[in-house]
Amino acid sequence: MSSPVLQVRELSVLAHNGPTPLTLVDRLSFDLAQGEILGLVGESGSGKTLACRALMRLLPSNALSIEGTAVHLAGQNLLALGEADMRAMRGRQIGMVFQNPSSHLDPLMRIGEQIGEGIRQHQQCTRREARAQAIEVLRQVGIPDPQQRVDHFAHEFSGGMRQRAMIAVALGCEPRVLIADEPTTALDVTVQAQILRLLLELRDRRGLSLILITHDLGVVAQTCDSIAVMYAGRLCEHGRKRDLLARPRHPYSAGLVACQPAGGAGLEPLRTIGGQPPLLSALPTGCRFNPRCEYLGPGCREVMPDLQAVEHGQRVACHYPLALGGQP
Repeated sequence: MSSPVLQVRELSVLAHNGPTPLTLVDRLSFDLAQGEILGLVGESGSGKTLACRALMRLLPSNALSIEGTAVHLAGQNLLALGEADMRAMRGRQIGMVFQNPSSHLDPLMRIGEQIGEGIRQHQQCTRREARAQAIEVLRQVGIPDPQQRVDHFAHEFSGGMRQRAMIAVALGCEPRVLIADEPTTALDVTVQAQILRLLLELRDRRGLSLILITHDLGVVAQTCDSIAVMYAGRLCEHGRKRDLLARPRHPYSAGLVACQPAGGAGLEPLRTIGGQPPLLSALPTGCRFNPRCEYLGPGCREVMPDLQAVEHGQRVACHYPLALGGQP
């Protein structure tokens, strides 16, 4: 991997709905290399989407705030930028494909206008030039007959086509980093495969770096170079895909891998992780996974583990990392 294009250091998101701030994302740190696809995985509510919206500085509520040491991209610390400078970074340096394109595509604007809006803002070009670029982006994301489709509205597109259009809007200004939030949700299996193949092609063609938010380890196995596993707002394991899937070191990561359906005759019962993720307003002391962990040891209920390096470049936040092969 080349040097990092994105460096995230100690990124936190806090909610200010009561007398004491509630930490929703807790000191997230990772690097993203040029051309790398990072899979950000975890159960619903683990903080994946919120962390990425914090990278974009597009939090869904004024009651939320961002703290952290730095988020370095293109020589800038995004956490230190004023709003005008951050608007210049969005789209041009970092873009996001949101989970539900029907909610994030403007139903009253033609698709070409939505793509061209960002192009004109960042490149100071004419409407005709922006339209020509929008047609080219639609062609790159596999929209058939882009010269005609550029003038269509979102409701005239199928689900898979709307997802492609959403990707086209995010790619219009040629960002260096693209965040894709559950890009295959609610799509049938064939269309899912097409969207994943498209993301890989865009990475190869443009040199994009991607953060892929998903709960599906099958998607991660097909597309990603590395994996970051989040639990209850914290990063619990981070490493190369091949190593993490074959040799998970955190009990939660091992549980996620074990929960995947196995091949063969399918006679074995599907494994699950017992219990439920904790409420962020009522977190357990010590390791946040300890109420569900099979491998509790001294200190697990008292001391929060920090991320530490283990074999194969993996980082794991566990007092007693599993041995190679997923056993204590």
